Amino acid sequence: MELVSRRRLELVSGRSHTTLAEEIAAHLGVRLGEANLREFANGEVHCRYDSSVRGCDVFIIQTHAGPVNDALMEQLVMIDAAKRASAKRITAVCPYYGYSRQDRKSTGREPITAKLVADMLQAAGADRVVSVDLHSGQIQGFFDVPFDHLTAMPVLVEELRRQGTDDLVVVAPDAGRVKVAERYSQNLGADLALVHKRRPRGTMNQVEIRHVVGDVEGRRCVLIDDMIDTAGTICAAAELLADRGASEVWAMATHGVLSDPALERLEKSALSRVVVTNTLPIPPERRIAKLEILSVAGIIADAIDAVFEDTSVSEIFGGDNLA
Repeated sequence: MELVSRRRLELVSGRSHTTLAEEIAAHLGVRLGEANLREFANGEVHCRYDSSVRGCDVFIIQTHAGPVNDALMEQLVMIDAAKRASAKRITAVCPYYGYSRQDRKSTGREPITAKLVADMLQAAGADRVVSVDLHSGQIQGFFDVPFDHLTAMPVLVEELRRQGTDDLVVVAPDAGRVKVAERYSQNLGADLALVHKRRPRGTMNQVEIRHVVGDVEGRRCVLIDDMIDTAGTICAAAELLADRGASEVWAMATHGVLSDPALERLEKSALSRVVVTNTLPIPPERRIAKLEILSVAGIIADAIDAVFEDTSVSEIFGGDNLA
């Protein structure tokens, strides 16, 4: 008698961004599983899957949205529950990877919390991790399990092509984004520019914008970044580009963190359009007129399908997802 194993994909979601999880499930044509998440009276998280996940390929979707610590702990509990329920393989899908900005020690006596999060996900039982546009590619090296690094570039590039690329200049808001901005410029056949930024030592969410490298006068400039948090860097760079004669300034980023006072800054800034993706939830009351949100559900769904079928994830992006 020959036994043919039946592989089953189980897709479940935490509570930080259920809308994105439902959209991913729709792309895959699968039902979103129920984790029955609830809290005890003291706030501790409890999880119990509705149906058996024994022998399943379980994908646990949870973007690390604010409160970040709650979202992260919830995902760890869901991973542990799946492991103890005998899941065959557990993949943690983190559209936005929390604590990614603390990926090295910039001064003494600091933690490297991006590594700490990696250790916790692995200790909980994750066999694989999927995320979108990490703050720095080196975070992949913090894991001893496979890590699939996705990028929102296809979605953002398609939007730029739809708007037209005549006189377009792709601008890196700081030196750390030059490599990424260069990929956008090559895909679009556009010129590249750089804004020189300095962060005062010992400060957070404060920047000093110095000068622009590249020709931006009379041209449409698009600032490309991985995230917009308090919007200090993006708004200061936009002001400088406008002062240097740019005809229009847009900002594009994968993660719309939008911590206060980001919305107020964006409203008053020289930016005419701000485009982010839905890796993080943005409630209707925080959607200002110049803010546009594009979906990365299709990209994440394609990556989940590739992981489940054991095919190449990098081929989805033509290798542009490799940091």
